Amino acid sequence: MFSWLEKNPFFFTVAFLVVFSIAGLVELLPDFIKSSRPIEGLRPYTVLETAGRQIYINEGCYNCHSQLIRPFQAETDRYGAYSLSGEYAYDRPFLWGSKRTGPDLHRVGDSRTTDWHENHMWEPTSVVPDSIMPAYHHLFKKDADFDTAYAEAYTQKVVFGVPYDTQGGVSLGNIEDAKKAYMQEAGEIVNNMKNQKIKDAFEKGEVKEIVALIAYLNSLGQSRMTK
Repeated sequence: MFSWLEKNPFFFTVAFLVVFSIAGLVELLPDFIKSSRPIEGLRPYTVLETAGRQIYINEGCYNCHSQLIRPFQAETDRYGAYSLSGEYAYDRPFLWGSKRTGPDLHRVGDSRTTDWHENHMWEPTSVVPDSIMPAYHHLFKKDADFDTAYAEAYTQKVVFGVPYDTQGGVSLGNIEDAKKAYMQEAGEIVNNMKNQKIKDAFEKGEVKEIVALIAYLNSLGQSRMTK
């Protein structure tokens, strides 16, 4: 058999590729499956964070900011621990991005505060003098979309099995329960903001897009770990 293969280079190449592929799959697949599972203690996004993620997508933030810290010292020195695949287990779609006109945001919640984000989105150069990012005043005027965010979170739970309503995790419940939790979480963000119009709007039951976006940005980091 082997002597025959040695005399037929074409079939030898085919046999080599088949054996090499099988060996590669046996070696790689178990580790890949293991690493792609949610990391222990990772919670799903709350409804307010989901609304903020929708805004992040709508505004095209991924065009200038990545969310993938590579395992190089220069990256980890600047942004923190490198990204693990299990950290994205509940992300649909992924927002890794490939361009870094601005810094990577995968762990921005560990280094920035609500107050910092508020100032940055209102007047970027007030906190980053060399920033070329435009101001996002319209986010301080438009209401966040609770209904779509709830529908997305509910779909994540029912269709994809994302673990909402687990002990110690994120409670979704019915739409009334979710709205109550949404307003409570928004209130905590608003309390840490300075913009009086945002506070006045919240008193009237309105949650502006900037509040949801800040909730999402704050979630990018250790705050999504429950253990």
